[in-house]
Amino acid sequence: MKRIGMLTSGGDCQALNAAMRGVVKCLSCSGEAVEIYGFLEGYKGLIYGDFRMLTGADFSGILTKGGTILGSSRTPFKLMREPDENGLDKVEAMKQNYYKLKLDCLVILGGNGTHKTANLLRGEGLNVVTLPKTIDNDLWGTDMTFGFQSAVDIATDCIDCIHTTAASHGRIFIVEVMGHKVGWLTLNAGMAGGADIILIPEIPYDINKIIEAINARAERGSKFTIMAVAEGAISKEDAKLSKKEYKEKMKNYPYPSVSYEIADKIQKKTGLDVRVTVPGHTQRGGSPCPYDRVFATRLGAEAGKMILNGEYGFMVGYKNREVIKVPLEEVAGKLKMVSPDATIVQEAKLTGISFGD
Repeated sequence: MKRIGMLTSGGDCQALNAAMRGVVKCLSCSGEAVEIYGFLEGYKGLIYGDFRMLTGADFSGILTKGGTILGSSRTPFKLMREPDENGLDKVEAMKQNYYKLKLDCLVILGGNGTHKTANLLRGEGLNVVTLPKTIDNDLWGTDMTFGFQSAVDIATDCIDCIHTTAASHGRIFIVEVMGHKVGWLTLNAGMAGGADIILIPEIPYDINKIIEAINARAERGSKFTIMAVAEGAISKEDAKLSKKEYKEKMKNYPYPSVSYEIADKIQKKTGLDVRVTVPGHTQRGGSPCPYDRVFATRLGAEAGKMILNGEYGFMVGYKNREVIKVPLEEVAGKLKMVSPDATIVQEAKLTGISFGD
C-alpha cells in the first residue's frame, strides 16, 4: 500500500488538475494499492492537517478543468520558520501531519517559492517529489513549466484583439502581461501577438528609445503601435537604484502599475493617444491548452513512476524535449531569467521588435 499526500501551492494556473490526474493514473495503473490524501489550500493544509481522502472519481473529468481541485494559497518561504499567531511551529506541524498519516511521499505542485519549502521538507527527512507549475516559466532546471503555454495563448489572444481597435483609432496600446521578475511570458506573447515593442524586467528600458521606436513606425506609415509590457518592467534609471532606494521610491508611486507610468510619459512627450489594457488573472484562468494537457500528464506520469521506484527528492523537469528528474536542492531559490543575449531576444530584434534599450 502506497500512501501519498498531494498539495498545490502558490498562484493557481491551468493544468494543475491534469498533472495530479497524471500522477494518480500512473499509480492506479501500476496495480499497487494506493491511498491519496489531498491537502487543502497548499501548505496551509499540511500545516493544520486540513485534508481529505481522494478516490479515482475525484480525478475523473478534470483533465480539461483549470484551477485546482485542492485549492491553493501562498505561504511565503521566509515565514516558514516563524511560528504562527498561536505559536505553532509550522515546519514541525507539517512533519507531524506527514508522519501521522504514515505517508510514503508528498507530491507538491508549485513554482519558485513552493520549491523552496519542498526542499526544506526534503532536508527535514520527508520523501518529496515535485512538479513544475507556473505561468512565468521561471523555474530553474526545466525548459518548460505547465501553465505557461496556456497563459501565452491567453495573453496572445488579448494582443490579437487589441490590433483591430489600435489600427481603427491610430492609437498606441500597452498590454500589460503578468511577470514581476521574469519576462518569458511577455516575450513569447509579444512575439506571437506581433507586438512592436516588448518590455521585460531583464532588459531595463529607456523611455526615449521607446518613443524613437514609435516615431520610426509613424515615419514608415504605421499609425498605431502595440506594446507588450511585463508587470515588472523597469526603467534604466530605476534599475540603477539599490533595493532600499527603489522600495522607498515605490512607497509614493502615483500609478496603478508601470504600464500607466509609461503611457503617461509617452503622452506627455509626444501628445499621442495611449491606452492600457490589463488582462490580469485571465492569464491564469480557463481550461489548459492541449499542449499543457499533454505536458502536465507526461510530468505527472513520470512523478508516479518515480514514487513507485522510490526515487525521492527530485523535481520532474523537461530538458531538450525529454522528461528528466532534477535534484530539489538544485532548483530551490533559483530563477530562470531571460538573458538579454538569448537567441530568442536577438531573433526578435532581427524582426524589428524594440526592447526599449
